Amino acid sequence: MKGKEARLVRIKALVSERVIETQEELVELLRREGFRVTQATVSRDIKALGLVKVPTPEGRYRYALSGADRRSASADKLRRLMLEAFLTVEPAENLLVLKTLPGNANAFGAVIDDLGHPELVGTVCGDDTCLLVCRSAAGALEVRRWLLSFGAPEIGR
Repeated sequence: MKGKEARLVRIKALVSERVIETQEELVELLRREGFRVTQATVSRDIKALGLVKVPTPEGRYRYALSGADRRSASADKLRRLMLEAFLTVEPAENLLVLKTLPGNANAFGAVIDDLGHPELVGTVCGDDTCLLVCRSAAGALEVRRWLLSFGAPEIGR
């Protein structure tokens, strides 16, 4: 049997990775992974984790991590992406061109936007490239250093 701590960790991961609209959906996902849970247990876990309901683009609501937990999860995801899919990040005036393995640019853009940086205005991403728009050329260099601090492999520096 899997314990409470493992279940809480898995709930945080699930609400970060998927759109989960109801407690029943969460119960079903946890049961498929071998957790013995009831709706009442999941309800208490949601309260303990401080999960919140946020609107989806379709006008429905889904569970999400609270602000601090979401930032921590995003930082972890960026570290993982930097190690697994990052290729290079090059400055061009107030822009940064971030190259990734194919299919990873949008994940980078989403997590960078979620974390935010005061010098970063926004991101535009395709399949394997993100364009990061910064406030100034100096700001672009600052954002580049910040990105690399998440653990880029030496070849991408």
